[in-house]
Amino acid sequence: MFEVNVKSSFMLCQETVPEMEKRGSGAIIIVSSIAGLVPFEFIGAYSITKSALLGMVKALAPELAKLNIRINGLAPGIIKTKFSKALMGDPSAAEYALAKIPLGRFGEPEDCAGAASFLVSDDSKYITGENIVIAGGTTSRL
Repeated sequence: MFEVNVKSSFMLCQETVPEMEKRGSGAIIIVSSIAGLVPFEFIGAYSITKSALLGMVKALAPELAKLNIRINGLAPGIIKTKFSKALMGDPSAAEYALAKIPLGRFGEPEDCAGAASFLVSDDSKYITGENIVIAGGTTSRL
């Protein structure tokens, strides 16, 4: 799990940063999870790797800023994807999870699209090193 979630994200940054540096700017989005902020029961290893990605955004931001490259993260809650299919297929687990989401629904992939578009646009040219939670109001921090 570490290889997929953390190492691959870091290696992708290593590959793309030189190209962005040649262009004179760039924007990177790392996809983490709300589980990196509030660990999910039964998937501790997943939560650990997602916490590492949140930290990667914070750690790389000052270094990349010197190159005029911004890096930010998305921390989605439960989004209807193949990964969450098992949860949604279990009525009692889905009901338990939904009870913790103030908007009362699971997210759709397109719920993350606007934030991603914003983070790579010039509208966010003064934002770097931030992680945006997209979780229907699920408590993630103060």
